[in-house]
Amino acid sequence: MNKVSKVLAFSLAALMSLSTLAACSSAPAAPASSAAASSEAASAEVSSQAASAEGAKEIYYLNFKPEIASVYDEIAKDYEAETGVKLNVVTAASGTYEQTLTSEIAKDEAPTIFQINGPVGYQNWKDYCLDLKDTELYKHLTDKSLAVTSGDGVYGIPYAIEGYGIIYNNAIMSKYFALPNKKAKVSSAAEINNFATLKEVVEDMTANAKALGIKGVFASTSLTTGEDWRWQTHLANIPFFYEFKENTAFPSTVLAGLDAKEIAFKYSDNYKNIFDLYTNNSCTKKGLLGSKSVDDSMAEFALGNVAMVQNGNWAWGQISKVDGNTVKEADVKFMPIYTGVSGEEKQGLCVGTENFFAINSKVSADKQKASIDFINWLFTSDKGKSYVSTKLGFIAPFDTFTDAEKPSDPLAKEVLAWSSKKDINNVAWTFAAFPSQKFKDDFGAALLEYVQGGKTWDDVKKVVIDGWKTERAAAAK
Repeated sequence: MNKVSKVLAFSLAALMSLSTLAACSSAPAAPASSAAASSEAASAEVSSQAASAEGAKEIYYLNFKPEIASVYDEIAKDYEAETGVKLNVVTAASGTYEQTLTSEIAKDEAPTIFQINGPVGYQNWKDYCLDLKDTELYKHLTDKSLAVTSGDGVYGIPYAIEGYGIIYNNAIMSKYFALPNKKAKVSSAAEINNFATLKEVVEDMTANAKALGIKGVFASTSLTTGEDWRWQTHLANIPFFYEFKENTAFPSTVLAGLDAKEIAFKYSDNYKNIFDLYTNNSCTKKGLLGSKSVDDSMAEFALGNVAMVQNGNWAWGQISKVDGNTVKEADVKFMPIYTGVSGEEKQGLCVGTENFFAINSKVSADKQKASIDFINWLFTSDKGKSYVSTKLGFIAPFDTFTDAEKPSDPLAKEVLAWSSKKDINNVAWTFAAFPSQKFKDDFGAALLEYVQGGKTWDDVKKVVIDGWKTERAAAAK
């Protein structure tokens, strides 16, 4: 294994162990008493931050997540009021972060805090990443091996553990299971544990849509450019997880994927299974999916027009803020994304992280310090932690959080609950190995043509297989 592979192995071995979530064990790994002690120590760190940031009165964070942009606006106001340091938050449009970062980092007033997408992202931005091994936030990281490292340096600190799957409204599901004419053999959503059962339930729900008061079982499969990441990245994660899992020469599916110059797309039919189920049982006709956004999908779910939608725990913020939201917190649940793979009865949610803070090494030392002070404040001060848990909804991997400070929103609690189930194996986030954004964009474009009838499934497979080979070869030059 070459030097880079060894570095990636060190950085990612524990990350992939999130299939059991041992790294954070319901997010922070420390017991409540230990976390409380860490929190007390952190308060001393926070008290000096206003003074330490005196050399820089403005910092700039390029935010990756549009769905929480408004929360960062609130944070910026509170942070400036408390410290006198202005936090300028710019949010990249969905699917454009790399392009936006490329443009912004070349400016005189470049981002002082930005995000890298794991070890692959670090390779793209290593010339701009400051070594963070001596920062207080890194010291509070419960599992140091989750950080992005190179040699003796630490260049990316993870700030959230996340999970995604099929979100469902249990009130609608319960209404279906109470129908006297239902055909499904199972009697609750909790009993669905494979694709065959999911398909049986979904198709029968479609047949009973009028009785259930829904417009479709699934929310719109958003295929607008920049809005298709749920399919060309998150859903695509599953077949590649299983394909790379078969390569036992590597300790993780990401490392196996990074080493793969070519792919077989062996589990493409499994991908097709669930993708077709989504689009054939949707509230939106296939010909209109190219105009639909993620926000459209989440609104459809929030308004009770559909029973299910694929997304992650971060989606609760979107659901809860929709005007006219009818979904009760107690009814918002997760189930794994089943595709028909053998043994999937023991499959859990897709759990991992792609969220790593990096500090711009090219800005002044004062701005670097002020930026580090901000992220430390966010995850160690009482006010910052309150934002993290209650408004950002992050499952934070730091020992500064007590049990009482874990996120209370229903989807974060579902991620924690699924991660603690015995004999259930979470699916590691393998998409970190995807060769490029172009590979994902081309995959998404092919999916749109497929649902519109312009491509066969074999055509889609060819785009994916050829695209991987081409992009991997281009990256190696």
